[in-house]
Amino acid sequence: MAIDQETEMTDAEIDDFLSRHETGVLSLARDNEPYSIPISYGYDEENQDFYMRLVSTPDSEKREFLDSTPESRLVIYDEAESTYRSVIGKGTLENIAPGELTPDQIAQYGDARRPLFEIWAQGKDELDIELYRLSPETLEGRRTVVDREK
Repeated sequence: MAIDQETEMTDAEIDDFLSRHETGVLSLARDNEPYSIPISYGYDEENQDFYMRLVSTPDSEKREFLDSTPESRLVIYDEAESTYRSVIGKGTLENIAPGELTPDQIAQYGDARRPLFEIWAQGKDELDIELYRLSPETLEGRRTVVDREK
């Protein structure tokens, strides 16, 4: 198997790709320590912003990372036949208070496929459910075609 062709995706290709997907992996880093979680997102093509609901418990490792305002990377990828595509957004997560949401932002959270409440060992009253936006400082996409015959 050999890489036959690797190209950068255009902004239009990135927007199309992100609009057709709904899940990715969010990685957070602080003090040289990484933390990664699968997430669902809504995507605003006009501003190239990601919207996500993140659920944690007050004493969880996820909550510790989120409270530290870590640097973030969101990776969305797929494979179709012999073509791999990936988009990486880098930036800082911004917590959005529910009272500050605009109607457009509410629509973006509605596009996130992950249910607002999931099955957890703890009751809903013990969970922190917060809304976040990632406005990437950089957003890059790559398409790689693999020749499986080589």
